[in-house]
Order: sequence, then C-alpha cells, then structure tokens
Amino acid sequence: MKHLGSQIRPTSGWQRSAAAEVSRVRGDALKRSFVAAVVLSLITVTTVMTAVVTRADQIEPLADPWALQLVEAATARTRVPVRYDGAYVSIPYPGGDVPEGTGVCTDLVIRSYRVLGFDLQKAVHEDMTRAFGVYPKIWGLSRPDRNIDHRRVPNLRTFLKRQGAEIPLDDPLDWDAFRPGDLVTFTVAGRLPHIGIVSDRRSADGARPLILHNIGRGPELEDCIDAHELTGHYRFPVEVADE
Repeated sequence: MKHLGSQIRPTSGWQRSAAAEVSRVRGDALKRSFVAAVVLSLITVTTVMTAVVTRADQIEPLADPWALQLVEAATARTRVPVRYDGAYVSIPYPGGDVPEGTGVCTDLVIRSYRVLGFDLQKAVHEDMTRAFGVYPKIWGLSRPDRNIDHRRVPNLRTFLKRQGAEIPLDDPLDWDAFRPGDLVTFTVAGRLPHIGIVSDRRSADGARPLILHNIGRGPELEDCIDAHELTGHYRFPVEVADE
C-alpha cells in the first residue's frame, strides 16, 4: 500500500491557507533543526580542537612546592650557556661547584637542588662516609671524595635508593607515572650513565613528559625519555628553603 498523504491537494481557500501554514511551520522547524545541528557540530569541532591544542602544549599540574621550584630552577639553567666538561675539579665543601660555564648532567641536578637549599654534595658525602661499602667501586677509590662523588650518576642512584626515593619501573612503562620534579636515569649508547629531571611539559602528542638534562649540548628541554635505556626513576622531595 502506498503512502497517499503527499497526493492530497487542498481544494478550498481555508485548506490552502492551512496547508501553507503547515508548510511554513515545517520549514521553520527544519531551519531550526539545521541551525542546531550546525551549532552542535561547531561546538564539537571546537571542543576537539581545544583538547588537541591543550594536549599538545600540556602543562602538568604541580602539587608540591619543592617540585615546582626544582623544575623552575632546572628550566632556568637551560638559559645559561654551559660547556660539557666532566673533568675532575677540586671544589670547596660544602656548597662547592665547578665553574659556572662548565658542567655535566649531574651538575644540572645538583645546581637545581641548591636553589631549593639542598646540597647534594654534602648529603652524598655524608652518606658515603657512613656507608662507603655499599657504593659502586667503579673508580678504584678507597674512601669518599667530596670533590667528585656527588657528580657521578651511579653514586646518585645509590644515594637516592638509600633515601627511599626509588620508584619501580613498570613494564610496560607508564609515562603518566613520571611527575614533574622526578629524577630519571638512563644508559646512553649502551654504556654511559645519564640523569635528568622530569619537567612540567609534555611531548607534542601529549604522550610523554619532556626531560630537563645536559647530554652534551648544555642544559636543555627535550622529548627524550624514550630515546635511551631507562634505568631508574626517583622522587626525592626536600623542604623548600625560606627566601
């Protein structure tokens, strides 16, 4: 049976007027539906685009004052020219530092923590003095050396683990577990130990945290957490020094 509604034609004036009114109402309804659909589409597109932009330039929330200051301090170091130089240097104790324009990956971490009022040179030396036997024997030393011990990644890893700062690495790795201010260690080129600080910025696709580190080009912010073998993850909060 065919639908016959469309075949009925108005014959009288009032029928024609009624039909015209019905047609107008239907037209207005269709226009409103069309406009609503367009607006909804624009809202959806805008929401998606905003989400993409936000994700691509995402700034991680920083809940802890020490983490905020550590990231800010490390970020500030990226604006200071540094020549990569791991030479042995005799430095004062405590609070000693190599010349300002030189340094390696560990010096970025040491200098950043010093802004918070925490001296890794002193802390590592005191812990090595108490427990020298548990620290790596890579360099053939028979006692602690406060000039260099804190500038060596294996020593920092041991110190951080002894302070309860180590966070187990997931398999597979969950990048969301890495929070701003965390420390991460790597093996570069299969043999070179390296360390960096997790920043409050994310990669362009929003998937990974960017790392503040010095891998030879001076302190920089880089998307590299998955570029090298990850060997350690640490969270070492300290009390923020009063200004």
